[in-house]
Amino acid sequence: MSRSNEDVEALLQEYADLLAITGGDAFKARAYEKAARAIGGHHEDIAALSGRELRQIPNVGKSIADKIEEYFSTGQVAVFEEVRARIPAGVRQLIAIPTLGPKKAALLHEKLGIASVDELVDAIGSERLRDLKGFGPKTEENILHGVELMRQAGDRVLLDVAMGVAEEVVAALSAITGCRRCTYAGSLRRYRETIGDVDILAASDDSGPIMAALKDLGFVREVIASGEKKTSIRTTRGLQVDLRVVPLQAWGAALQYFTGSQAHNIRTRERAVHAKLKLSEYGLFDVETGELVVSETEEEVYQRLGLDWIPPTLREDRGEIDAAERGELPRLVREEDLRGDLHTHTDLTDGVSTLEEMLAAAAERGYQYYAVTDHAPNLAMQRMSDEKMLAQRDRVRELDRKYRGMRLLHGTELNIDGDGEVDWPADFLAGFDICVASVHSLFGQTREEMTRRLVRACENPHVDIIGHPTGRLIGRRPAVDVDLDEVFRACARTGTALEINSFPDRLDLRDEHILWAKRFGVKFAIDSDSHSTLHLGGVRYGVGTAQRGWLTPDDVINTWPLKKLRSFLRRRS
Repeated sequence: MSRSNEDVEALLQEYADLLAITGGDAFKARAYEKAARAIGGHHEDIAALSGRELRQIPNVGKSIADKIEEYFSTGQVAVFEEVRARIPAGVRQLIAIPTLGPKKAALLHEKLGIASVDELVDAIGSERLRDLKGFGPKTEENILHGVELMRQAGDRVLLDVAMGVAEEVVAALSAITGCRRCTYAGSLRRYRETIGDVDILAASDDSGPIMAALKDLGFVREVIASGEKKTSIRTTRGLQVDLRVVPLQAWGAALQYFTGSQAHNIRTRERAVHAKLKLSEYGLFDVETGELVVSETEEEVYQRLGLDWIPPTLREDRGEIDAAERGELPRLVREEDLRGDLHTHTDLTDGVSTLEEMLAAAAERGYQYYAVTDHAPNLAMQRMSDEKMLAQRDRVRELDRKYRGMRLLHGTELNIDGDGEVDWPADFLAGFDICVASVHSLFGQTREEMTRRLVRACENPHVDIIGHPTGRLIGRRPAVDVDLDEVFRACARTGTALEINSFPDRLDLRDEHILWAKRFGVKFAIDSDSHSTLHLGGVRYGVGTAQRGWLTPDDVINTWPLKKLRSFLRRRS
């Protein structure tokens, strides 16, 4: 997504939230939310579009298109600024609290005069919220948990945001004369789910031009520090980028050192000490003579330490050192191993791209098969019906093999109700090629209720995959309270796969849970949950998360040939 699209998506979503706070037209707020989603999923840079072209984007009418043009022309939208001015900054901060929402924020301000997060926490402590309708002890507990989530997130950003900045920086610096190598390192290279600072490493005999190029990038708001070996900047969005430049001959040692993690590096340095060596960002040195032993490649560094090269996504001190010593590191799943995507949406429900657009983009990725899984009717806002779903099925059958021979599976994303039931009776479900089932409501159920709910869904013979199994939204909604042991046992017993949802604000299952579930013999599906053609490439984040969970291609059902996948799906029904 271009930076312009991201900015406008955020602007329109903020306005929708502000309308909700001020008690504005709910239909209008919903219209701006839909437009924000459409802009976020649009494949072109909207800054280059005319008003007429903007109006051709789904859910973007003349009024919204005019405001977008006003934003690009003046840097702001007058009516948005008027609404902002009527709401204290602290109240606007309240809507960022996961689990609170704009309507409750407005009520708190109106009835109790609360205008900041700290005031809200104090009010809960003194039980001032108890007299408000809808604010009982459970609500207070949820709000405090939301405040904790927000504070924990701090200045950290989602993986895709950091990756976008990192790749832009790497591309710019790689073009500088004298730059021999350049890449990102740190937690980003290890595909951690949130990123604090972006670490960039470059190799050159002359660091000056590369440091200057970083400081001259268009999105630099502040130069935090500038030196010969390291320069740090802050972007206009507040993300810190640290650039280090090393000689080419030190590249391997520096890349290993600055990739981390800290715990992993402690273990490698301990091995070096035991071998009477010293490991630093400049190389592996003999302690007695001070002579350089190796430094040019990571492979050489690990080999000299008696280890196989360890993929960056495993470098968390979770047993990778011992496995590398024994030559038992797994052959991790890679993006190119994926033969298809098993959870995607179209504009029939909440997607912004048509069926045909999604199929063309999937075929362009070289997929051998592709599942269309629009929402089922119990998610009422999607307005699905039997007739709509059957008509889509006919169209999917008609388009099978029409896109570079790609085979199409017609499926659905079912809603797991509070008692574990799903949309549609068994005879209707039997007509689908694949069914993903997900929790979309009642996230606050007790541990026992949620466990029963998910286990029952696993036991439904028509459910093939449990989608985004813990329901978390990173930094916004916590994972549901559930006995994962019981869920993993049910998946293994019934042959139900668990999804690794690749959306950057989900990455669900997370890496620790993947490691856990794998011990039960569970199989997984790495899905994009795409709502736009732009989202299909997000599987890279799901693959990175799967690698952090030590998954191999055999663990992931959408790396399998179609015949094997169909056999897996058929044995469930």
